[in-house]
Amino acid sequence: MRAIAVDHSTTAHLSLVETADPIPAPGEALVRVEAVSLNYGEVKGAADPKTPDGTVIGWDAAGVVVEAAADGSGPAEGTRVVTLGEAGWAELRAVPAALLGAVPEDADLGAVSTVPVAGLSALHVLRRLGPLLGSRVMVTGASGGVGRYAVQLAARAGAEVVAISRNPAQADDLRSLGAHEIHTDPAAVARPVHAVLDNVGGRQLVDAFATLQAHGTLVSVGRSSEADAVFPPEILQGDGGRHDRAIRTFFLFGNPATDFSTDLAWLSAEVAAGRLDPGIRWRGSWTHYDEAVQALIGRRLHGKAVLEIG
Repeated sequence: MRAIAVDHSTTAHLSLVETADPIPAPGEALVRVEAVSLNYGEVKGAADPKTPDGTVIGWDAAGVVVEAAADGSGPAEGTRVVTLGEAGWAELRAVPAALLGAVPEDADLGAVSTVPVAGLSALHVLRRLGPLLGSRVMVTGASGGVGRYAVQLAARAGAEVVAISRNPAQADDLRSLGAHEIHTDPAAVARPVHAVLDNVGGRQLVDAFATLQAHGTLVSVGRSSEADAVFPPEILQGDGGRHDRAIRTFFLFGNPATDFSTDLAWLSAEVAAGRLDPGIRWRGSWTHYDEAVQALIGRRLHGKAVLEIG
């Protein structure tokens, strides 16, 4: 089969190559991949000198089951699915039942390929924050993949969403997704918030934490700034009644036993029905992967990029 694999001799650290077909374990379905979406972390990881040449990357992929799992788990042959895992940027992918979800027959597989990392991360973090009806929830990096889903899901849960995006041109788009306030920096937020979903890290994490009211929680999801978060002592003193505030970390694969199949199916159905907007900003053939990768690494994408395989 063909796949996009790490190649440190190229500008993008990737090449389209021929490699062996995956051999599914008894509990895995073999999926013919039709579309994948890009995540900053996987692309950044491909450029890491520690990642061996020939490694096939890719966390998000959507396609069709061509061979059902031998143990009877998961969907039948011919089912359209969205999948999560590793080595997704390939024509074939072996996936356990817990990491794939059936999607509607009329779904745009390119659109639903954006769901796994971004959609699941947003959904699971918001669940950790508890009931959101009437709460003020801040989302940093709101115009990114996780951020867009988080804004929409929090708004649908009844939260008053405070969206943070460094690009002021994203304000109208974020407002259309359900954001009540849009700022370029958490330091500009006047009223305290109940919770924060932080995708940026660094100074934005510090300033976002400073906006938390008493007993509020910040969940660190991503660190796109790649900067250190340095807390001045006064932020941690809890004076003015704003005490007992917490910072929590999040890792999608933190519990390997988690079954994501139901959530993947639900999120995909919401995207297919137009009730969730994945914000695809680049879409094209996987032979143009270099263009998409450079746009993502260069911070020129405010949303998702999708590669179509075929």
